[in-house]
This record gives sequence, structure tokens and C-alpha cells, in this order.
Amino acid sequence: MSGPGDVLDLIRERRAFTRGDVLEVTGLSRMTVATRIDALLEAGLIIESGTEKVTAGRPSRRLEFNTAHAHVIAASVNTTHTTVALTDLAGQVVAEDRVDVAVADGPDATLDAIAQHAARLLDDAGITRDAVAAIALSIPGPVDPDTDRPSQPPIMPGWDAYPIPDHLNGALGVPVLVSNDADAAALGEQRAAHPGSRALCFIKVSSGIGTGIVLGGRVYRGADGGAGDIGHVKISGHGDLLCQCGARGCLAAAASGRAVARSLTALGKPAASASDVGAYLADGDPDAASLTQEAGRLIGEVVATVVSLLNPSEVVLGGMLASPPLLAGVRETLYPRSLPRATRHLSISQSTLGEKATVVGLAAMVVEREYSASAVNAALARV
Repeated sequence: MSGPGDVLDLIRERRAFTRGDVLEVTGLSRMTVATRIDALLEAGLIIESGTEKVTAGRPSRRLEFNTAHAHVIAASVNTTHTTVALTDLAGQVVAEDRVDVAVADGPDATLDAIAQHAARLLDDAGITRDAVAAIALSIPGPVDPDTDRPSQPPIMPGWDAYPIPDHLNGALGVPVLVSNDADAAALGEQRAAHPGSRALCFIKVSSGIGTGIVLGGRVYRGADGGAGDIGHVKISGHGDLLCQCGARGCLAAAASGRAVARSLTALGKPAASASDVGAYLADGDPDAASLTQEAGRLIGEVVATVVSLLNPSEVVLGGMLASPPLLAGVRETLYPRSLPRATRHLSISQSTLGEKATVVGLAAMVVEREYSASAVNAALARV
């Protein structure tokens, strides 16, 4: 245990709730623990609140990470629009704006709009830049974990290797973090709805199809950020369908929100996007339900391989098409195509957080980076 940041890790990760817990977990002396906790209290990184029952003696004060210590600007870029939110460190939204800018408009236009709306949210809330831990941005494509730049995103023309962190840092003057949207939503679901999960897969079905994977409480991104990109797995029987990535026969070409919208339009029910399909589903349209369930069957065929490979305890469905018909379709094909051994402890459910999952996940990513043990130890050493 090299410093107060390591103690903060124990408190943030709920491995220690009281000073006594820190003593027991670390084996440090009582004076050393007191010094490190006092440093965290003085810096406003933790608070003592209420009491925690003990078996003998006086109740101990409960130690908690101070989620009001700073704010996060969380920006979720979708294919047709972007949402910019101002949150605390737990992902609780203070204020938010919808920005009518599409990824097809290119990175400059999108990022400039995000910066303008973020600045306005801060000004309206009376929050200064030095009270912002970071701006966290999610995009519908792979992100290189070493550079925080898009890595050949199939449905984001003009974005490949674009220096998003440099652009936003120059505009706002705060640290920048960039994530794939399904990765962020997966972490948000794990943190808020399945904190005990050792392996969780979040399947986002909107304009495209992607998977966020959380193993041992950490997002698994793969070698260069491409893990979970199941939307471009080729499926048999659909080789005539052209995908946005330029290839034919991709899962996304047959089962994404865009694909269902195309099928609905062919039935005389105009739909241009996944959000239009979502609106039909919300209204109980039987054709939208039937087509979405069929899309779920195709998705279930691919996710069965994911389940057999990773053996998750949770598969969570999110995105614009997340609905009972999608859930039913995935279950219809996933279970028959998977070994009973791989699914005996598996739960397949619809997201309970909806669009908030991405915001919660982005805030969690900021905390993991900006309030890591090493970052806190370095910061407090300079005080």
C-alpha cells in the first residue's frame, strides 16, 4: 500500500467501509491508516457518513467515495444525434442537451457542437472548468485504447484515427477520454445493475450491432479496441445484403435497426432509422415486433458463440431495438445453439438503465483513470 490513493481504491471498490476495514485489509499501522484517510478527507475525495455496525465496541463511521468531488461531461455520439450530459462522479445527471448532429457530418462539426453545448451546460450550472474531472465521449465504433482515437470505424466515415482528445482538450481545457459506446454501456450496466458479475456482455442493437464485454469488473477491449464488434460477423443466407462497412452478409446488414427499418418501409410503414423502429415498437406495432424478433433470432445465432467463448453470467440487450420481441428472438436461437454447460448460470435480460447506461459507464471510466491509486498518490504528493 504505497499511499492514500491505494486506500481510496479500497473504498471506491467497496472492499473497505470503515477505518477498521482498512486496517484489516492492509495490515498497516493505525497511525498510517489515520494519516492516509485524513489526507483523503482533507482533499475532499472521501466523506465519513452515518455509522457502520460492528460486533463489539462503538459503531464506526462509514467511509465513502465523494461522488460530488468533481463533475464529468459525458457525451454519447450516435449515428443521428448526440447527447451531452453533465454528471457527478457516479453518473447522476445534473443537466443534459440533445445535439442534432450526425456522425456523417464528420468529426469537426460533431466535436465543435459537443464543446459548445458542454460549455453552455457548465455556464448554466455555474461550474468552472477546474471542477470538471474530464470529458468522456462514446462513439459507435472501435477505439484504440493506446491513443483514444477511432480505429477504422465501419459506420463513421472521416473519423478514422481522428485526434478526438486533442480537439476537445483544446476547446474545453479538460482531460478527455474516448470509448466505444457498447463498452461504456456495458460498464454502466455492470456497475449499476450487476455489480457482482464476473463476466457480462452488453449487446447494443441500434443503427449497428456491437458488444461490450466486462470481465472481472474491467472492460475488455482486445488488442486494439475491436473486441465485441459482432455486427460485422458474416452470417449465411444473407450474402446479398450490403453493409455500411462495404462488405456483404454482415449481421448488421440483416438484423440492425437500419435493416429492420428497411423491412418496415417495404411493408408500407416508413422508417428511416433505428429510432423510428423503436417508436413503432413502443406503439405496439405488430410488424415491427415480428421483424425485431426475427432480427433477435439472427443476433442470437452469433451471440451463442460469444456465450460459449466467454461464459458470461449476464447478457444484457440495449439500444433502440431493446424490447421484449428482441429478447424473445435472441433466446430462441441462443439456447439451442449453446451447450447447456455454457448457459446453466446465464441470465439474458433487457437493459434496465436504457440510455443512462452509457453515461454511468463513461463516468465510471473517468473515475477509474482520474482517481486511480497512482493518479491520487501523485496529486496528493504535490499538495
